[in-house]
Amino acid sequence: MLKLYIMNTKGKFIVFEGPDRGGKSTQALLLVKFLKRLGHKVVSTREPGGDLVAEKIRKILLDPKNEVSPMAELMLYEASRAQHTQNVIIPALQSGASVVCERYTLSTCAYQGYGRGIDMDVINKLNDIATLNVKPDLNLVFLMSDKYFMQRGENLTSDRLEQEAESFRLKMRQGYTELAQKVPNTTIIDADKPVELVHADVIAKLKEFKVI
Repeated sequence: MLKLYIMNTKGKFIVFEGPDRGGKSTQALLLVKFLKRLGHKVVSTREPGGDLVAEKIRKILLDPKNEVSPMAELMLYEASRAQHTQNVIIPALQSGASVVCERYTLSTCAYQGYGRGIDMDVINKLNDIATLNVKPDLNLVFLMSDKYFMQRGENLTSDRLEQEAESFRLKMRQGYTELAQKVPNTTIIDADKPVELVHADVIAKLKEFKVI
């Protein structure tokens, strides 16, 4: 029987969530630099992915050429998460490092739950199993106006999830909005703002939630 993980109080687990093209990668990089300037040990990672096996699963999930059924998609995300959590996140937190991760369990709730319509009780149970009940100290949900999805993606190659119809994106975005209101240690960031103002908001939220 798997043993649930007891969160280490030395390191903090910070997750950047939200729809695609909302600036999460840019802001995660800025936060990592900020924390390192403060003298923190920081591990930067992402989902799906984060270790060798999980990155291979990522390629399957995001390749536009692959047709993946909703339930198989969910299982692949959870398999990647289990690998990532046990091999990267837990060791980093146990060492006292702060973990900055792009996406975690809220993404599965928003995409596969609200977007695909998979029962949320099933998703929550699988999330608990895959994470050994590891919970972020703070979820930062980046929400932008839908018009920016196309503007910010003009020069990008879309992955399988980004190629979903607008109706899927709207359901997923609504999911994030609702989840931000009811999941503990979760807050919304206005991703429509310029990069430097969004970064300032991120730092303010870390202080508000006593993460730094």
